[in-house]
Amino acid sequence: MEGAGTVSLETKEAFIIQELKRNGCRITMQRKLLLEIILSDECSCCKEIYYRASKRDPAIGMATVYRMVKTLEEAGLIQRKNMYHIDCEKAMKARKDEDCAMA
Repeated sequence: MEGAGTVSLETKEAFIIQELKRNGCRITMQRKLLLEIILSDECSCCKEIYYRASKRDPAIGMATVYRMVKTLEEAGLIQRKNMYHIDCEKAMKARKDEDCAMA
């Protein structure tokens, strides 16, 4: 059971997918797989992400992993200091504040 201040993995994934689409990204099965792995909070580098992803999809390449991480960074969903931890609560609050300012 989740605490009152936490966001479910499904909510995080939906938010991130929405933000990626908003930034013009196609949501492929490989991107969904990488997002799932990154959201699991078990990887500390691109090589670990690649290792886990390639076990589930042997066709995935290391370059795909690096591009996805870069895309998440450019969308403001990852920061280099905590590169592989997506802070959805912070990103969702920023998006809500931005949407309110536009209204």
